[in-house]
Amino acid sequence: MASPTNPSAARLAACDCLTPFGDASATHAALLRGERALQPSPVLGREGGDAVPLALLPGRALDEANPPAWLQPLATLLAPVAGPEWGTAHRPVCVTSSNFGVGSLHALRRTGEAGHAPHGTPHGSVELVRRALGWGENVAIFSHACVSAHLGLVHASRLLAAGAAEEVLVVSYDFLSPFVAGGFHALKILNTDFPAPYQDRAAGSIGLGDGAGYAVLSRGRGDLSIEAHSLHNEMYHFTANKPDGAGFAAALAPLAAVAAGRRLWVKGHGTGTLEAGRLEATAVALAFPGAPLVGWKGSLGHTLGSCGIVELAIAAAALRSGRTPGTVGSASPTFTDAVALEPFDNSAFDGAVCASNAFGGAHAAFLLSHA
Repeated sequence: MASPTNPSAARLAACDCLTPFGDASATHAALLRGERALQPSPVLGREGGDAVPLALLPGRALDEANPPAWLQPLATLLAPVAGPEWGTAHRPVCVTSSNFGVGSLHALRRTGEAGHAPHGTPHGSVELVRRALGWGENVAIFSHACVSAHLGLVHASRLLAAGAAEEVLVVSYDFLSPFVAGGFHALKILNTDFPAPYQDRAAGSIGLGDGAGYAVLSRGRGDLSIEAHSLHNEMYHFTANKPDGAGFAAALAPLAAVAAGRRLWVKGHGTGTLEAGRLEATAVALAFPGAPLVGWKGSLGHTLGSCGIVELAIAAAALRSGRTPGTVGSASPTFTDAVALEPFDNSAFDGAVCASNAFGGAHAAFLLSHA
């Protein structure tokens, strides 16, 4: 069932992300210019395979190193939220991902190097990050495919609403590996084509990207608010959605009710697959008539369980700057007329709906607005 919550409009006290373009500001600027971070890369790293669209951090190989090559860039991103004041009773940390240390686990199995083992599991990977950042031990872990970051944000908002925390830090990271890329390649949705989100074409495809981000949610500080969340899980199929699109509609309906009468734009999931793209675009057009729909995975690739926070940071940058990037990598015809292919001025809008969807019909969305 859909689960709308309005936890006293949690404030966004701080937020940033890391993509191959850089931080949220650099990524927002690159998207406005229509640039693509995705590049053809061997799907299995040093073992080769088809050249598929991947967006890796500059200088990072797909194959995992020991210690993980992503640890230092992640620590640099999180430097503003490092230190023992986080991970305490009143300032807990939520860490979300869909992959955690699976790249290290894959490297262990392929090379036999025992040094990969300590951070090859979710708890081991998070412990590596916790120690690097100097956080306390009040760290919770959430993972549910591509809505993982949303679950961390919902949990943080509920802690604030209950008065159980002063501020909550939500961190999410997903870095690619041959195991991750190879898995999507086996499903045929990661192939040699580049993604074109919401474009009505003969065959669909996705790209994958490195991505990480963080958000500090607070009751009292921040220029933006996450006003309400909605969660819905169809429990329909291991990978597919109900063909009638009911799951997409159920996730958006509570937010449409909260935001009735307001002018919004929608940051959709928009991976580049056909059925899900069509169902999502149709549901958005019905729930938010006239709202421009954009998706950024045609440039950044799918950052998997972290897309909810990576794209939150970009949406926040868009609201603050007054400019929303268009749907990079796509072209006409699109599934609906609402798909915005070019950047647009959002200064006359009241806020944005940010939505993500996951395998098995899991859906999540929240309403982001000026505080």
